[in-house]
Amino acid sequence: MLFVTQDLEKKPRVLVDPNRLSKDGTVALQAIAVTDDGKLLAYALSDAGSDWVTWRVRDIATGKDLPDRIRWAKFSGASWRNDGSGFYYSGYDAPADPHIFKTANERHKLFFHKLGTPQSEDVLVYTRTDDPGWFVGGQVTDDGRYLIVTASHGTEDKNTVLVQALSVPNADIVPVVPNATARYDVLDNLGSTLYVRTNDNAPRNRIVAIDISQPDPANWRTVVAEGEDTLDAASVAGGQIVARYLHDAHSVVRRYGFDGASLGELALPGIGTAAGFTGRNRDAVTYYRYSSFTTPPSIYRLDLATGETSLWRAPRLAGFKPVEFETRQVFYARKDGTRVPMFITARKGIRADGNNPTILYGYGGFNISMLPEFSPRIATWLEMGGVFAIANLRGGGEYGRAWHEAGMKIQKQNVFDDFIAGAEYLIAQKWTNPKRLAIRGGSNGGLLVGVAEQMRPQLFAAAVVEVGVMDMLRFREFTVGKAWESDYGSVDDPAEFKAMLAYSPYHNVKPDAHYPATLVLTGDHDDRVFPAHRFKFAAAMQHEQPNGNPVLIRIETRAGHGQGKPLTKQVREAADMYAFILHSFGMAH
Repeated sequence: MLFVTQDLEKKPRVLVDPNRLSKDGTVALQAIAVTDDGKLLAYALSDAGSDWVTWRVRDIATGKDLPDRIRWAKFSGASWRNDGSGFYYSGYDAPADPHIFKTANERHKLFFHKLGTPQSEDVLVYTRTDDPGWFVGGQVTDDGRYLIVTASHGTEDKNTVLVQALSVPNADIVPVVPNATARYDVLDNLGSTLYVRTNDNAPRNRIVAIDISQPDPANWRTVVAEGEDTLDAASVAGGQIVARYLHDAHSVVRRYGFDGASLGELALPGIGTAAGFTGRNRDAVTYYRYSSFTTPPSIYRLDLATGETSLWRAPRLAGFKPVEFETRQVFYARKDGTRVPMFITARKGIRADGNNPTILYGYGGFNISMLPEFSPRIATWLEMGGVFAIANLRGGGEYGRAWHEAGMKIQKQNVFDDFIAGAEYLIAQKWTNPKRLAIRGGSNGGLLVGVAEQMRPQLFAAAVVEVGVMDMLRFREFTVGKAWESDYGSVDDPAEFKAMLAYSPYHNVKPDAHYPATLVLTGDHDDRVFPAHRFKFAAAMQHEQPNGNPVLIRIETRAGHGQGKPLTKQVREAADMYAFILHSFGMAH
């Protein structure tokens, strides 16, 4: 639900309640954008968990919707012009194929929608015609002076940057970074100077200043140099840069002036994750969210002048008592010398007697970091006496560009080996044993679980595959699968084909391998990773070991890749998953 107020100390009113948008609760609020004067809200709705969204516009004062309606938007936010005349968004032409949850998505486009006009009159601002796999986006700068246009090929962690002056009608879109050789994340501008977070010549990222009139890299000025910690994100508020670092996969927050001068480091409550810090240059304060495995998301207020922080709001928990649990971070060594971090959370005083029911979770891909954040699912498992571990595998973004690339394409085997080594560590350190160890992962993490249980079936009692990529030879045929070649590789490349075939879960199911009990979770409207991946994998597993441990598939209706799933569906799915795991451990009652 989205609330609005003009006084942070008074009770807010409801602005958008997605629970009232459908009888079964499967229409979700996916994204929002507010005009500079705070009068209008653009909001995107997703139906049945689909990545397709419809944009609407609501008058914030009256709570009533305007006639504007934008369909076929995907993988996009919205960015208003400062005068509130309209907003930019990205999407696709209306699909001709009726199989909108299956057909490949190609030729992403950036549009401008003028308020009060039909979508048919939306202006095409930018697209790439050289290849259908480009994704494009647009963001108006805080001062309203420029439109920043970016383009990235597939899920590559690389993009171009182009600029259009909005003060000049029909101005040209001028390249500032013409080639996608690295990631360039434009934070904001100061006049004609862009402040950009990039991994160009800085694998763990730095912040540079680029003058639009002199964009050659020789003229770039380093504002915040690359450090030992990974610069995971940054934002501009109150005339300063708030930089969020990852120190061994947990947050450290530092502030800088536009000249690069240090303004100090924030004191965070513990090993957790801080996010937010958005705002405008005129703001005196900003807000951020802090969370850990045992601390629910709490909102803090940061005074940008003094650097002082104060707790603004924190949820009240019924039953779960954070002080009764603790998280420790451990490191285990791989044979190639790689040091892999892992978070282990459990009840304080738990005995390492080798018999604890344990879940090991992982992802390892697409430069995505696994950070310590609160989850009711995890809290429930901890309350039941379980141990929860997350391994920070190669392929993620925890240690920058090199860490990511060490788990890509023909190096993907490193990810699986890191995960299996994490399981062996938990057993060796007497946290658990193979009869009390389950593995979980979703999407790319579902692929991880499928590979791990096939590589080492005797190491686990249960495997939970959530919306996983299971057919590595045909993933590119559906929806946005083609984009993942940047991380997985292409079947057209002989070496990459060989590597993918060697681990593809669907293609490597073997008869009588005594796989652990396996639960496959999917949604029937998943248009991110098409459900056929899980259907085929579950069928192959059931066919090859009909008399072994149970292999079940749970298909949620009117649900997608995970986003927007109603609370009732989430609770039922979690209950089924934990019942399955505990049954596999011989602990069901």
